[in-house]
Amino acid sequence: MNPKNQTRVNVITKLLFTLIFLGGFQAAIAKEYVWAPDFPVGSTIPEISAQDQDGNVRTFDDLKGERGMLFMMSRSFDWCPYCKAQLIQLAAISDLIEDMGISVVAMTYDSVRMLKSVEKDEDINFTLLHDEDVTHVNAFGILNTKYRPGDRTYGIPHPGIFLIDPNGVIKAKFAEKGYRKRPPLEDVLMAFSKL
Repeated sequence: MNPKNQTRVNVITKLLFTLIFLGGFQAAIAKEYVWAPDFPVGSTIPEISAQDQDGNVRTFDDLKGERGMLFMMSRSFDWCPYCKAQLIQLAAISDLIEDMGISVVAMTYDSVRMLKSVEKDEDINFTLLHDEDVTHVNAFGILNTKYRPGDRTYGIPHPGIFLIDPNGVIKAKFAEKGYRKRPPLEDVLMAFSKL
């Protein structure tokens, strides 16, 4: 090989190694989105005690099914179209989930009155909880801090779903970075089969 071609090969080789290294380095430093980082899979959930859409105070012990609970934390069923769409999708398969011995529960900062209206309007047949004073969103460490006290949207979480066993242990978590994209419910159903 003539020296000119050898030099070109050496430069190309160095460039390829540099790109591979930088690509690997970027992949190594890129962080995967971790929702509710203070509550990894295997940890126990904080206490749940909140009013449902009928105004009754509910706790994890009376909410859980024989095999556990699907617990969805949402922004608002009043004004968030992504939350509404996810709620409707969940309502469509909630009987299937309940038949597996897993209760379905959703929580937002929406008022009890609003949750009752949503239950009727969307024909929801599972428990909707009101997170008064941002108690649960703060306890789970998922408060969206983009909004400040006094804002209409203060108190909303970064949305996601917990799959919790009957002892209150988190078996799986499902969330996407941002609020427009939601985890596929097929993935959630697949996780149920492993309980």
